[in-house]
Order: sequence, then C-alpha cells, then structure tokens
Amino acid sequence: MADELALEVNGATATVAVSPDTPLLYALTNDLGLLGPRFGCGLGQCGACSVLVDGIEMRSCITPTSSVVGKSVTTLEGLPAYYAARMKLSPAPALHPLQQAMIAEQAAQCGYCFNGHIIKGAELLFQTPQPTDEQIRSAMNGHICRCGMYPRIMASIRRAAKTIAASSPADSENAKEAANV
Repeated sequence: MADELALEVNGATATVAVSPDTPLLYALTNDLGLLGPRFGCGLGQCGACSVLVDGIEMRSCITPTSSVVGKSVTTLEGLPAYYAARMKLSPAPALHPLQQAMIAEQAAQCGYCFNGHIIKGAELLFQTPQPTDEQIRSAMNGHICRCGMYPRIMASIRRAAKTIAASSPADSENAKEAANV
C-alpha cells in the first residue's frame, strides 16, 4: 500500500506516494525524475546508487524510503548547492569542485559509476579536506568502476581537495591576515 511520504531532497520538499519499504532509489528516479543515482547491483555493493543522507553516503538501492523522512537527502544534482551551503558560498557554483575535477581528469569512461564516486568523494572531502592517498583508497573502497579508472578518480579527489582549499573563505581570510602582518 502506498503512503504519502514527504522527503527533503536537494533542499526542497517533495512528496512521493510509495510503500514505506520502497527503495529510496526508486522514489528518487521514478517519482522525482532524478538521474544522478543509478541502479547498479541492487545489493548496495557497487555504489552507483549513492546519495548523501544528512551528509553521510548511503546506498539508496537498499535504503527504505521511509527511513529518510525528516532527513536531508542530497543527490548528484543537488551537490553544488550542498557544497555552497557548507562552504558559505553565494551563489552556488554550477558544479561541485569534485565534479569539475572528474571532468578535468577525464575520470569517467562509461560514466555509470560516476555518481557513486562523486558522492563518496564529496563526503570524504567534507570530512577530511586534505586526504592522503591511503584515506582516499580507504574511503572509496566498495565503489566499483568496471572501466578501471581508479587512478584518475584518485587524481580527481586530490585536485578537488586543492581547489576547495584554495577557495575556502576561512583560508582566504587567514591568507589576508597573514599578508597584513
């Protein structure tokens, strides 16, 4: 039986009529028309369906829609605005720095895994702004790229970390203060 569930997705409230145990992925793609999260394995093992729920990466193919009611869901489409809010930037950029870095590093071959790598990489960069290669490998473990683009994905995360550090308002203020001393 379908219930009316109010979800906060990418900063907006949306109502979906789904069974409470319907996988979040289906509500996002079928009901809300979002294209970022993708059906990969359906078992939560590949990462293609990843979304941020209150800032933490979750596999939407195994997450019941009812479990995110009252929480903030961010998909690939909402990542630039989420980044802008966290970094206190206005206006929001067209792309998150990791999305830009993935394009610059040509990290996507077929692009199917792209969503999961960007979502998990963004979570990592929010938690660890300057991750080591080992921290990147550890965080990205469990995100499958069938094309084997792992070196370029790692390079993208390193590039995005540098971009974020350079554009951080706090870093800019510290640099200005240091220059005035």
